[in-house]
Amino acid sequence: MNMQQMRGIVAAIAVLGVAGCSDGDDAWQPPAAPASPPPSAHPLPQLSPATGAAMPSCDGLAARLSYPDTTITAVNAIAAGTVKVAGKPVAAHCQVLGQMFRRTSPQDGKVYAIGFELRLPLAWNGRFFYQANGGTDGSVATALGPVGGGGPLDNALDQGFAVISADAGHAGPGPDFGIDAQARLDYGYQAVGKLTPMAKALIRTAYGKAPDRSYIGGCSNGGRHTMVAAARYADQYDGYLAGNPGFRLPLAAIANIAGAKTYASLATDPRDIGTGFTQAERALVSNAVLGKCDALDGAADGLVQDTQACRKAFDIERDVPTCGATRDGSCLSAAQKRGIGALFAGATTETGSRIYASFPWDAGLATGGWASWKFNASLTLDTGGVGLIWSVPPEDPATFDGPVFALNGNLATMLARVGSANGVYTESALSFMLPPEPANLDRLKRRGAKMLVYHGTSDPIFSSDDTTNWYEALRAANGGDAADFARFFRVPGMNHCAGGPATDQFDALTALVAWVEGGQAPASIVATARGPGNAGGANADLPAGWSAARTRPLCPYPKVATYKGSGDVEQAASFVCQ
Repeated sequence: MNMQQMRGIVAAIAVLGVAGCSDGDDAWQPPAAPASPPPSAHPLPQLSPATGAAMPSCDGLAARLSYPDTTITAVNAIAAGTVKVAGKPVAAHCQVLGQMFRRTSPQDGKVYAIGFELRLPLAWNGRFFYQANGGTDGSVATALGPVGGGGPLDNALDQGFAVISADAGHAGPGPDFGIDAQARLDYGYQAVGKLTPMAKALIRTAYGKAPDRSYIGGCSNGGRHTMVAAARYADQYDGYLAGNPGFRLPLAAIANIAGAKTYASLATDPRDIGTGFTQAERALVSNAVLGKCDALDGAADGLVQDTQACRKAFDIERDVPTCGATRDGSCLSAAQKRGIGALFAGATTETGSRIYASFPWDAGLATGGWASWKFNASLTLDTGGVGLIWSVPPEDPATFDGPVFALNGNLATMLARVGSANGVYTESALSFMLPPEPANLDRLKRRGAKMLVYHGTSDPIFSSDDTTNWYEALRAANGGDAADFARFFRVPGMNHCAGGPATDQFDALTALVAWVEGGQAPASIVATARGPGNAGGANADLPAGWSAARTRPLCPYPKVATYKGSGDVEQAASFVCQ
């Protein structure tokens, strides 16, 4: 048995052991990181601001760019206005297309490479942004650089960053790449490690200087990439922007499969597991949650700001009517209350071992986005990940059937297999997908880098409770306070990265740059609702009674946005973080 196998087995035992014996709200507690002295004892370095440079044109750039194991396939001049953000033209830039480490797989015989595009502004601000993409990757999305939230009004490219986007080492959105052992590792963490120095080298060639400051960010799996980079590549980036991070993605996927089993058992139509918790029933529960929790922040405004207090105030058994003989949308059956309540408390295996975190009760359950993750992705996207990308050994892609795998598979077996390794797949998914020692960010902290994390409290696939637990562990590992280098912002009502009854439009990147380069720690971030006419696109989930331009402060945990007691309830200025 080699050392990688041993690490995978130890990681699996650790996760399974914690899941089996947790007596708190959530299963995960990371290994204790060495506690740092209080922040005041060791002032952190202040990084200097970036300075820009100009590139007259893209002419001749292709002939000058080279890097080991890298093929530049094209360099294109992109005229101003070709790319737009919220209707605003992005300035002229060069698009560099290429591949790294092209090879043929010994497992499936297919050709793999790490595909990328790097966009280089002619007027560069001296900064580099790694765009960490979501889902199972597999495509080179336009390298724009997300600033956070839904319906963005700006992006990093428009702000003058050089931005890279990549496919994480495989082409196509399907999970079949998981048969190739190296593609698993590239997807998990190695693509970031390979692309980062290459991109910085090309930037140096293009502008005559390396980036002064480097940032990485994304949402969902992009948030996971970012959190993994914070742990593995703390020397490569100065700012880390993680949105709705699925940093324990394999476990969240198995928990969602557990949800599919529960909803199938409650379904009135066996062809549609969504009939186990209908839209009317989800609206019923959302309204019951609001009835108990909305005004806890001083304003009855359709937002639950304090999810911790709501956990104590709302009880599904007590606060939702119980059906008699018929389910008609005005009640839940006793079986629904037991099953759905258990999922929100934290999904378990058949033998009662905790799989993943609890989920907060919130107001976004009735949305289409929530339903899609719970009733569709659980049978397709999550099953492909668990069965083909993370399991050792993987399922046979020629015969794999996602819904059958989800509804007939054994959860304990799934959990064991994502924690396993062998001679071909030498790292378990709990090694290559998760950040090692997630609460130990001492390298990042000591060099003056900063981390900003946000998470929607109505996210149906990655729980904001899980991220809250991570941040609590980070605080504990840093003398009780990590706010001098890492801050966590919950976004009330927001679904997965965007949408939901929420003020979900905000620019966290600008706040992060001001913190990294100017020492201005974000005391709050103003977020806006996207009503009709919003330049970034309207959010169809907004309640009819809200102002189309409602604003709220997003507050750094553990602070909560609280109504001052007077002032326009639609305006952020009427709330304070406390």
